[in-house]
Parts: sequence; structure tokens; C-alpha cells
Amino acid sequence: MGVKGLNQLIKEHSPHAYKEFQLKNLFGRKVAIDASMCLYQFLIAVRQSDGQQLTNEDGETTSHLSGIFYRTIRMVENNIKPVYVFDGKPPVLKGGELEKRLLRREEAQKQMDQIKDEATVAEVMKYEKRLVRVSRDQNEEAKKLLELMGIPYVNAPCEAEAQCAELARTGKVFAAASEDMDTLCYEPPQLLRHLTFAEARKMPIDQISYKEAIEGLDMTKEQFIDLCILLGCDYCETIKGVGPVTAYKLIKEHGSLENIIKYIKENPEKTKYKVPENWPFDEARQLFLKPEVLPANEIELKWKEPDVDGLIEYMVKEKGFSQDRIKSGAEKLKKGLKAGVQGRLDGFFKVVPSSKDDKKRKAEKTKAPANKKVKKK
Repeated sequence: MGVKGLNQLIKEHSPHAYKEFQLKNLFGRKVAIDASMCLYQFLIAVRQSDGQQLTNEDGETTSHLSGIFYRTIRMVENNIKPVYVFDGKPPVLKGGELEKRLLRREEAQKQMDQIKDEATVAEVMKYEKRLVRVSRDQNEEAKKLLELMGIPYVNAPCEAEAQCAELARTGKVFAAASEDMDTLCYEPPQLLRHLTFAEARKMPIDQISYKEAIEGLDMTKEQFIDLCILLGCDYCETIKGVGPVTAYKLIKEHGSLENIIKYIKENPEKTKYKVPENWPFDEARQLFLKPEVLPANEIELKWKEPDVDGLIEYMVKEKGFSQDRIKSGAEKLKKGLKAGVQGRLDGFFKVVPSSKDDKKRKAEKTKAPANKKVKKK
């Protein structure tokens, strides 16, 4: 779901935390990608001219496979090494959010059935997007395709975003890539957004620095997590009436959710807010502070040469893709992965800005000794 309003708060208070660039600027980087999120994007975005999802002759949806195949090739061509991370079991607290999503899909299906005969393509697509979910079979199909492509993937024990952050935090990869802003709660040094969007959408990739973000907000890690819970996360409901501006103000004034709750309960005449009954905010906080992940040192990431014959068997014979296009894509993969990742200059050199004292000393050293007297022998 993400955290409502967090993106704008960071842009307002920590503008230096953001960088915008194109795919080519990530050359030489390894990136951990939230697989479930990008598969969801592909199921929505990769469609035929009539707005329907891609399917093969048997009526099986193939939009997710098309998206994974061609977008991964585009990254490899730009000298980027992706690793995909798949969700494991959801935390118990997430059950309520998953139930809400199911109800929203059921409602969208009812509305779509009512207007089906008279609806325009745009209206049908609007409701279809609400019905989209990534199935277990589609996840398994994506994993099989990645194996044949020679691209590594990780099965997270729980949330994929947390596992992506673990890989980034320990230096296995440069950044975590996800559209969910709550990924920042897991402390990845860098978060990439829009990485798997089609370039035809002309949308730049956002790189958000975690350190600069919380420094600009002037918050500790714990306060930042409390802010995200107050804004709305997948694990518990919010305090009604508290929007992004108010949430930020409350955290700055009171320092923690415990203090905010105490203030609201002790000052009913000053506030219109009502704290949800049995609000599990601390349980949600612990899921961010101590997420269930595989330790990065137990994960080995290997990029291998693609299995061209296997790709043709799976993508062409089983899934109905064009043989010429799959062969061409496999050759691009082969070339990109064989070339390896070029070294980046910032991987060899660390530029440290000089302090004022350093600059002063340097200037003094370069000055000519104008008054220096020569001792007579």
C-alpha cells in the first residue's frame, strides 16, 4: 500500500534526499527489486491495443512474463545487475489490510459486471486494474523465467521490501527498488522508485537517500517509523483526521506514538482525534524495527549465462511468444551478463569535502614567505 503523504513530506523537508535520473545512470550497480510489486505493475501496464492483458492461445495471462523478460533485458543492457526478491508469508498484522483489498476487488467486480455491456474501454480498464492481483502461479512462472535468464532471485521469509533493504544495508546491492515508500522504514541506504516503469512513460527514476531523508525531517529511526505508522501502513489503521502535515507536527511536538496517544486522551477538548480501540501500533513498529529476513551473508547472488534453448522451450513453445524476439532478447542478455559490471569511479574513490580548517592550512602552505628573514651564518 505504501505510506500516504510520506513522499511529499520528504520532498518538502529533505529536498537533498532526492535525485532524479535515467536508467543509464545506474550503470555498474546491483539492485534488489521487489518482485511482487513489479509483477503487479506489469499486469496492469503490459496490455494489448484493446486494453486487455496479454494472453497466449490457451487464454493464459502473459503480461507479467513479458514485463519481466524485456524490462530485465533493458536493465542488463544498461550494465545493471538486478536481483528479484519475492514475498514470503505475510505478517499476521497484515491480515486486515489483505482482507480490505479482497473486499475492494469484490466491489470492483460487481461494478464492472453492472456496466459491462455499456462501458468504454477506459472504464473497463479502470475496474480491471482494481481486480489485478499477482497469483501464486504467476510468481512461480516469473521465478522459472528468471532461472532460465540467469538472473538470481531470493524467496524472502516475509516481506520482500524488508529483504531488499537487508541486501542493500549490508552492501550486497546498491539499493532497494520498490514503489512502496514504507521500504524506507527498513533502512535501505538508497530507495529507487520507478525503476521497472517503461521508459515510454518518460518518468525519471527517483533515488531517495534514507540518511538524508531522516536528517532533513530531523527524526530518529524510531520517530520516522512512528511517523509512517501515523500516516498509514499495511499493519494497522490510522488515527482518523490526522493527515501528513498534522502527523509530522504531532511527532515533532511529542516525540513518539505513546506520547501522542497520551496527549489526545488527556486533552479531549483540544483535539478532535480518536485513537482506534486496541490499536496495535507497537506491534507494527516492531515489524519495522525487527523484520523477519534472511541474513545477507547467507545469500549468494550469481548472474549466469542464459539458457537459450530453455527460454525458447518455455517462452515460445509453452507461452506463445515470438521465437525471433525471444532469441534476440536472449542474445542481448548473454552479451550483457558476459560483459560483467563495469567499475564505477565512485567505487574506487571517495570524495570527502575539505573542512574550512583544511582549506585554510592548504592556503597558508601555498603562500610565499614574504617576511621570512634569512639567518646569517
